[in-house]
Amino acid sequence: MLKVLDLFSGIGGFSLGLERTGGFETVAFCEIDPFCRRVLAKHWPNVRQFNDVTKLRGEDVGPVDVICGGFPCQDISSAGLQAGIDGARSGLWSEIVRLTGELRPQIVFVENVSALLAGDCGKWFGRVLGDLAALGYDAIWHSIPASHLGAPHQRDRVWIVAYPNTDSLRLEGLRSSSRTPWSEQQFARLVQVALQHAVPTSSGGGIHDGVPGRSHRLKALGNAVIPQIPELIGRAILEARAAA
Repeated sequence: MLKVLDLFSGIGGFSLGLERTGGFETVAFCEIDPFCRRVLAKHWPNVRQFNDVTKLRGEDVGPVDVICGGFPCQDISSAGLQAGIDGARSGLWSEIVRLTGELRPQIVFVENVSALLAGDCGKWFGRVLGDLAALGYDAIWHSIPASHLGAPHQRDRVWIVAYPNTDSLRLEGLRSSSRTPWSEQQFARLVQVALQHAVPTSSGGGIHDGVPGRSHRLKALGNAVIPQIPELIGRAILEARAAA
């Protein structure tokens, strides 16, 4: 069972998807929003919570196999001012880098808006890959929209899986930092396998005026990752590790 530190946890979409595979166990969350922390406490009552990633230290968590998280996108998204990877909020990427250096997990699994790939002529994404490479990690990635897993909206996101460059992790359908191409046929097959296990997505249409905490729920849902994609990639990680 791979132990997971879930950063920028939101309402737990990453952990829910990974735990559905049967091969991951979340041992700690870090989330600043009080409403989201209450949701996490309800569904993971025995998992430790931290509320400030800038104050979290590796020794607070202990050994983990996986660090995952969708770091803030506000400075990267085309809907914002695009201050970039060093912006006040998206710059929290550096905390993932710091904790990766402290904890040395086997897997770093992160998500952000697809604008990360091309922003500032590719320099934002280059910064992500460069930070990981400086720690001795290779990376593979792919843009996967929520609609690919049956959601009623596009929500295109880039998903990045990094691992120590001494390992030989190979995930079908993901591009590699060594620029090894992966065929669309392989990726389509991986998606079809995952769909056999994934729970259908919800449009969130059941939220109405008069429901307590409606604004908090809408915000939390808007920031959440759909768990089907972490599940899809989690299954690919387990398969790749088993075949190594």
